[in-house]
Amino acid sequence: MKCRMCGGQNLVEFLDLGSTPPADEFKTEAQLREADVYYPLQVYMCDDCGLAQLGFVVSPEVLYRNDYPYESSTTAAGREHWTRFARSVVAQLGVSASELVVDIGSNVGVLLEAFQTQKMRVQGVDPAPGIAASAVERGIDTICDFFGPEIARRIVGAQGRASLITGTNVFAHVDDLASFMRGVDCLLADRGALIIEAPYFANLVAYTEYDTIYHEHLSYLSIRPLVPFFRRFDMEVFNVQQVEIHGGSFRVFVGRRGVHPVSPEVDRLLAQELETRLHAPETLQAFAHSVRQNRKDLLWLLHRLKNDGKSIAGVSAPAKGMTLLNYSRIGTEILDFVTEKAPLKIGRFTPGSHIPVRPDAELLRVQPDYALLLAWNFAEEIMRNLDEYRQKGGRFIIPIPTPRIVS
Repeated sequence: MKCRMCGGQNLVEFLDLGSTPPADEFKTEAQLREADVYYPLQVYMCDDCGLAQLGFVVSPEVLYRNDYPYESSTTAAGREHWTRFARSVVAQLGVSASELVVDIGSNVGVLLEAFQTQKMRVQGVDPAPGIAASAVERGIDTICDFFGPEIARRIVGAQGRASLITGTNVFAHVDDLASFMRGVDCLLADRGALIIEAPYFANLVAYTEYDTIYHEHLSYLSIRPLVPFFRRFDMEVFNVQQVEIHGGSFRVFVGRRGVHPVSPEVDRLLAQELETRLHAPETLQAFAHSVRQNRKDLLWLLHRLKNDGKSIAGVSAPAKGMTLLNYSRIGTEILDFVTEKAPLKIGRFTPGSHIPVRPDAELLRVQPDYALLLAWNFAEEIMRNLDEYRQKGGRFIIPIPTPRIVS
């Protein structure tokens, strides 16, 4: 096994979450007759460059081509995040109206809609057929394919090179990063910028956010491995910004070497990763211990409530929640059902645990005693939307970083 970023072979496993089905493989009732396919979910650290990564790669055809159910427009907080993203990037980089923005892994086009309001030309690229079709219906031109040099050449031939290439929660999903960067090199204008956003590995470790780990997320990014990686393609990280979404993410700005002034924030974060020993074995071992302890604490809490005769449902069904349910082996013996806003998941069953997914209104109709909040990263918005449930005596359980009941 080789590191997907530097090619080194000094990879050491530091976390084993067992084997799980793909986190977005929500089944119909008819599909419950078919056996679930489980894949290993182990995380390794590259001692050469510092990239945390999965050791087993599930085919992207399996993950994205077959009924992919994730839509980036589900939460108001998410939509507001993408709007601020577009405004701030245009202002910071001084991008002019009518210049081209290409979003890789563009989903239903929420970010590109925000760039459209800034008078930019936009182009989406996404491999999920249903999701890409939804984007086209919203007026976002979207190529339904995996991004690489061929797609880049196609866009350049039709529209010229891009002043901005964005990849929010997608760069870390890519196995062949060299091919990805060859496409970027072809597509990016000389003074353009590639902007990637992803959960920051330092936050994942600090706050025991192990549910962020699932088969779509092949890499868990920090600054240390990114700087030499982009240098290989004659590019450099010229700015880094930390943002709150998804439990703590970072936004990495990349351009051709020598084109953009390099922010001191890059060296500051590099020094901070070194000072906190983010990539050191003892840090990773402590993180793995915290993960195991979280599972013990969560199961103790849930079983205590069930033994007291309390009813429990899950609220929201994000991919991250499926890692938590499958790693902790939480099924219908604990959760009566899971609620969800996304129409693509309602009426289906969670991967592996086969818990029925019902609309949010079911929480108010049934009024279970407790609700396990699986999308804890949007806890404030979700609890605000379901305040009637709480007013009637319902209580929320937030599982990360430490399981706790919110009255």
